Amino acid sequence: MTPRKIRKTRPATALSRAVLTGSVLLAGSGLLAGSGLLTGCLHDSGGQPAAAPKSSPAPHGYVEGAEETAEPQPRLVLADAGTGAVGVLDLITGDITRLKRTDGVRGLLADGRFAHLRTDRATHTLDTGSWTVDHGDHVHYYRAAIREVGPIVAAGAAHVHSDQAVTAVSPARGAGELFDREGLEGGTVPRGKALPGTDGAAIVPYEQHLLVAPAGAGRDTVEVRDRDGARVATLDEPCAEARGAAVTRRGVVFGCADGALLVSEDKGTFGAEKIAYGEEVSAADRAADFRHRAGSTTLAARSGDDAVWVLDVTDRAWTRIRTGPVVAANTAGEGAPLLTLGGDGALTAYDIATGKRTVRKELLTKSAAPGATSAVIEIDTTRAYVNDAAAEKVYEIDYNDGLRLARTFPLGFAPTYMVETGR
Repeated sequence: MTPRKIRKTRPATALSRAVLTGSVLLAGSGLLAGSGLLTGCLHDSGGQPAAAPKSSPAPHGYVEGAEETAEPQPRLVLADAGTGAVGVLDLITGDITRLKRTDGVRGLLADGRFAHLRTDRATHTLDTGSWTVDHGDHVHYYRAAIREVGPIVAAGAAHVHSDQAVTAVSPARGAGELFDREGLEGGTVPRGKALPGTDGAAIVPYEQHLLVAPAGAGRDTVEVRDRDGARVATLDEPCAEARGAAVTRRGVVFGCADGALLVSEDKGTFGAEKIAYGEEVSAADRAADFRHRAGSTTLAARSGDDAVWVLDVTDRAWTRIRTGPVVAANTAGEGAPLLTLGGDGALTAYDIATGKRTVRKELLTKSAAPGATSAVIEIDTTRAYVNDAAAEKVYEIDYNDGLRLARTFPLGFAPTYMVETGR
């Protein structure tokens, strides 16, 4: 069935080729890099240019205790809601690192490097030892030891967003807190800084500031705050009933009652642009939980019980694809298909431009399908990953080859929840 389009879309440019072009490789103590990459990459922890040192004993991009690699080092964090088992699956080596059990896990959140296990009593943070530093014209990929950090807040987190300097945690109840990233990277939980007036809000660090999107009726003004929590500006464009947030290369996207709000920054000035649905959309059919490939500007979100929204941030366009009942959806963007996981356990690919189903594959075990409500689709530039809790497995899918099953990872515990880091 042809999807309903709000505006004509076109594929985004091939970001992945640009990313790989600028990658840097450290081999032992030697540096292999183009001479053009040796300048313009001295940054402090907040991503701002730092003064050049008088001497440079460490190679460009050096991070103490970490190994720099030529390609991303993706890892999957998996948690069993029943037994509390937690493991990290290295997608390069296939090895699984088992960590301390965490009882009462109700969800998993990730911010690129760290994974945050949400329970009713606290949010426990672990360092997956895999991350990417994007400097715009080139990127660095790192791997290090996996380690537990500790409980970061005494409540279950509803949102966690980070940049290179800070991590903002928004509990399900109470005000948000801000944590110094350097402390977390050192393996300890630093003292959090409370952010008054942020109860229930999504807090997103962006361009050395904090974007605060409040939740609840009558609260539709997105604030720009400094890192001390003081408000420095309010955005003119409202975002009523804010739900869901995603960070893209074009800016930060917040889900609103009438569409999405795209917040961007130019020379210290923050602006907001509404990407409206263009039609009346019920609360049940709104996009609220955005999923996308790291670095992509194409977002996917379930729409009610029988459809999926695709938001092309570059073209400022929504497309609603009628898929039938789904429990998960994601897309890599850049001309890649929309992937959905149905309530029957089948993985399906759709052409976003036409809305037509192109491939369907029975994936989850029959016993898993009816209760696979926590299953997700994690996606990167070439592969997708789906967790099968009943079978105690994770499946790696080549979505460019007819949803071919590339690898199966047996775990020995149920991966009720799954997130990817290292991208």
